[in-house]
Amino acid sequence: MVSLFRTNSSHPDFVKLVQLLDAELAVFDGVEHEFYHQFNQIDKIKHAVVAYEGKQAVAIGAIRHYNDEEVEIKRMYTRGDARGRGYATEVLKELEKWAKELGYMRCILETGKRQEAAVALYQIRGYLLTPKYGPYVDMDNSLCFSKDLL
Repeated sequence: MVSLFRTNSSHPDFVKLVQLLDAELAVFDGVEHEFYHQFNQIDKIKHAVVAYEGKQAVAIGAIRHYNDEEVEIKRMYTRGDARGRGYATEVLKELEKWAKELGYMRCILETGKRQEAAVALYQIRGYLLTPKYGPYVDMDNSLCFSKDLL
């Protein structure tokens, strides 16, 4: 059974899984990796979730203030050997719940076109494709999504 732990970006298990995420994204993003990496620093993340199966950290995600109404979903990742078991869905649901508790009205996010599993997850969870925002406006590989928190 999965257990979810709310923390911040300095938690050692969060940091460890972010390192695995960054290594994987370097392959997905190719030459664009340095551009995307600058927007994925964890030092400004105050709200992170770590999912555990037993004592093993298997998935992470975070939210970061974007504006007074919107929070940005960041650093979603599930360890390769733990994929397909619903951990990412549970982390995303917890992040949405936390964002609502913090008074946000909407979640926004950016992901890459080549990250098909991530795109599918967001669409299944009710995220709608939206115009690109912020630094992603001119990035061909970027897809941006949003979901109203009801």
